[in-house]
Amino acid sequence: MTLMEQFDALAKKHDVNQQEATRFWTDYYEKEKEVYSQMLDEPGTAYTGTVSELAEKFGMDTVYFGAFLDGINESIKEPNPVAELEEDSTVTIDIDPEKLYYNMVAAKADWLYELPQWEGILGKEKMDELYKAQKRSMIVVKGKKVGRNDPCPCGSGKKYKFCCGK
Repeated sequence: MTLMEQFDALAKKHDVNQQEATRFWTDYYEKEKEVYSQMLDEPGTAYTGTVSELAEKFGMDTVYFGAFLDGINESIKEPNPVAELEEDSTVTIDIDPEKLYYNMVAAKADWLYELPQWEGILGKEKMDELYKAQKRSMIVVKGKKVGRNDPCPCGSGKKYKFCCGK
């Protein structure tokens, strides 16, 4: 069974009631925050090793660390095959700081993107820029509605009501 399958089974097991699920996810997020904090203390460092070695290095259970790798995978320079990972799989974590910060904002993970290390890595201006860029990417802009007497957008030259508006 892969690490992601084990984590999914663990999460489902704790999803029995709201209180147990809250406790499970709070525990996971606290451990995740500790790992990110350790990694951000050493910006520019690439970590390579087996999943179990890196989990031990960062003080996290291997199954939890597999889930952590799934969460950070889109924010690293060379993504790992997280769906296939097992304890003895070799992985590399080489963080792209801007991408990671942007993705943390997208995930609404304020406990992560508000870590104090970010200011020393990106600077306040870059953090604000990335935050605003991510928020702008979520805005849906609707195009102008075609009126019934407007020219048809298909290019026929007819009024919309006599062409595609029928």
